[in-house]
Amino acid sequence: MTGTDSAMFTAPADRPLVNLRYYTIAPRKMAEFLEVFDRLAMPVLIRTLGAPIGFYTSTVGTLNQVVHLWAYRDMADMEARWQARDSDPDFAEYLRASGHLIVAQEDRLLRLAALPSLAGA
Repeated sequence: MTGTDSAMFTAPADRPLVNLRYYTIAPRKMAEFLEVFDRLAMPVLIRTLGAPIGFYTSTVGTLNQVVHLWAYRDMADMEARWQARDSDPDFAEYLRASGHLIVAQEDRLLRLAALPSLAGA
């Protein structure tokens, strides 16, 4: 991997708090979930949270998982953005449309580990 390739996996320097979200999707429902998420959730999320750092599906290990990462300046920034997301009427439509597709949800907050060897990478 080159230095330019690694940049796509890095949160912006001004947003060192990363929310790592795992959704486990019902078996054989991944395509339906991704369509619903892209059509109903992603427009709201981009509007309220900003663009994600990444959005992935699992292929090895625990299957039927969607993994997405979102970056924030701090807890106050995250909470304000989540409030905006949760109060958006379009997000309620996504929740109604996806409830039967999501089996489990896991959420982690990660803080940037400022390693000198990664400075400028």
